[in-house]
Amino acid sequence: MNNTTTTHIFQTPDAAIEDRVTDLLSLMTTEEKIACLGTDPSVPRLGVKGSGHIEGLHGVAMGEPGGWGGKEPLPTTTFPQAIGLGQTWDVECVRLAAEIESVEARYLFQHPEYARGGIVVRAPNADLGRDPRWGRTEECYGEDPYFNGTLAAAFVRGLQGDHPRYWRSASLMKHFLANSNENGRENSSSDFDERLFREYYSVPFRMGVEAGSRAYMAAYNSYNGIPCGVHPMLKAITVEEWGQDGIICTDGGAMKLLVTHHKAFPDEASACAAVVQAGIGQFLDDHMEPTRLAWEQGLVTEAQIDDALRGNFRVMIRLGLLDPPELVPYAQIGAAGAPAPWLSEEHKAAARRVTQKSIVLLKNEGDVLPLDKQNLASIAVIGAYSDSVLFDWYSGSPPYAVTPLQGIAEKAGAGVAVRHSDGADINAAAEMARDADVAIVIVGNHPTGDGGWAKVTKPEYGKEAVDRESLDLEEEALIREVFAANPRTIVVLVSSFPYTIRWTQENIPAIVQMTHNSQEQGGALADVLFGDYNPAGRLVQTWLQSIDQLPPMMDYDIRHGRTHLYFDGDALYPFGHGLSYTQFAYANLHLSAETIPANDGVLNISFELSNIGDRAGEEVAQLYVRHLDSRVARPRQELKGFQRIALAAGETKTVTMPLAASDLAYWNEAEHRFEVESGRVEIRIGRSSREIELESLVTIAP
Repeated sequence: MNNTTTTHIFQTPDAAIEDRVTDLLSLMTTEEKIACLGTDPSVPRLGVKGSGHIEGLHGVAMGEPGGWGGKEPLPTTTFPQAIGLGQTWDVECVRLAAEIESVEARYLFQHPEYARGGIVVRAPNADLGRDPRWGRTEECYGEDPYFNGTLAAAFVRGLQGDHPRYWRSASLMKHFLANSNENGRENSSSDFDERLFREYYSVPFRMGVEAGSRAYMAAYNSYNGIPCGVHPMLKAITVEEWGQDGIICTDGGAMKLLVTHHKAFPDEASACAAVVQAGIGQFLDDHMEPTRLAWEQGLVTEAQIDDALRGNFRVMIRLGLLDPPELVPYAQIGAAGAPAPWLSEEHKAAARRVTQKSIVLLKNEGDVLPLDKQNLASIAVIGAYSDSVLFDWYSGSPPYAVTPLQGIAEKAGAGVAVRHSDGADINAAAEMARDADVAIVIVGNHPTGDGGWAKVTKPEYGKEAVDRESLDLEEEALIREVFAANPRTIVVLVSSFPYTIRWTQENIPAIVQMTHNSQEQGGALADVLFGDYNPAGRLVQTWLQSIDQLPPMMDYDIRHGRTHLYFDGDALYPFGHGLSYTQFAYANLHLSAETIPANDGVLNISFELSNIGDRAGEEVAQLYVRHLDSRVARPRQELKGFQRIALAAGETKTVTMPLAASDLAYWNEAEHRFEVESGRVEIRIGRSSREIELESLVTIAP
């Protein structure tokens, strides 16, 4: 653990964490302290080995295209993009993916052959997908604050584990706050009132902190004119209200942007001082010289640096990095001779299962799906990305990857001729489709924009540093021609974002959507297409008919028509939409009480859910509420619960969802606190935000 012979308090596992941190800081030089304001809080002179950061939105990013820092890529289990994890609507599924990721991060960090990466994981992205044009939509879980917060909390628990003392890895959420535009993010301001801060934009971050996350990244942008990297909310809200006491870091290069783009400070020394004083203890910048100058010039004191550093070392202690390995339950992960976890059947099976759960059946007219290979002689698989698995900017490199073409061919078997076209020659693709029993057109976006940094090749593409200019699918031209040649056409949309596929929805009999990145993309897709897995994924954003239905990109007041909370137009697909190969019936809604008290009331909501079809499947039951007597403007309806329920054919289960009165609170701006109003609340149970099956009323008593 250390190369010293004297035992200091910071080396004593049974000492209080605060005493250990205080002792360590007292032994460090000023130069060492400034060095530890970077992302690696190691102090070699004292034998302290800290952990740096890794990316990990959907698997450990030790591979291409963006995460390996010039070193040889290392394989890791690679799950669907974060928005695909969201589409599972499965809390345990998301927790499991994060647990697998944390095990592999520990393995790489501790294995003597690798000694790579870190166990501070930059995940989850707790931002909200308020606008489908946002270039980083793929990184979030969706548009709803309760939903995103629930899954962010699950991911936090999966990364950190459930040991009472030690974490398997540390969850570092990003990007606080309201970071959902890429164009101009270096100096733009996200402007909205206190209610939206409390009820929408901050909710997933708060829920992540409540789940145990003690690290987050401040956003590039300003909030109401103040850059997030120096905003008083960092201390006043996340630390003093929520109890965040760990790492707060800048985004990459954000300190310099305070000078060059925000024009908030005259020089980097002043910017460094302000960042530290705001509570940030880690720079993702070349910070050494400007911080040294800030200290020498008296712009920042050593005591202020100490205060900022304390959170870094609290996290290192919780990770067990300052304790003897025999005390840390995760210290043997990656011991010499331990097999690579990404090669285990357990991790491979989990990647397949999570990917299956993420797939959404958007349309299935005439029960075109599932396919019956006994009645097929030939299949045409068409599309530019139909024989590839594409990885996004924060992906790892998986140990293997199954493309859609490979998965379909393997599932169809030797008795079915599977022909392939990349669709570049539309006429040739249409001729191939004409001669096939069924045509499967696989289309979508390129997750890195098919270009260099801040460059994309189509206006419908988006990624970090680039927002989308269009929601149209250029490849609908290919779909039209294939459909004209073969009316038995299935469209598979592999996408990081919603698309305005109005023509496809109106004409194509079956549409399936999934996200990029999974090593099991093709296998899971084939499982769904051929009915070996009954799809139950659900959309996590509202899919629009037209881009014209959106307010201006920089309008952060979502009340102007964004998300299912406030959009009152005609959506192409509503939030929560998704179909199945079987049918479900809802009945017998029962509330445990007609009235509950506002201060501590809890309502138990139960109903019967029946699978009335002829095959097993899963339904995602969703609980929404609507305030009928509110004195303030409230959303059209709010999601307050959901469950993914497996049912055999003909089976009925009683589903129970609790609802606390405190979950119905709104933020009272005059009093600066949450308040639960008295009055009637409509309880709504449905299969999506638009398809409500059961309704009842409860009264909240004063």
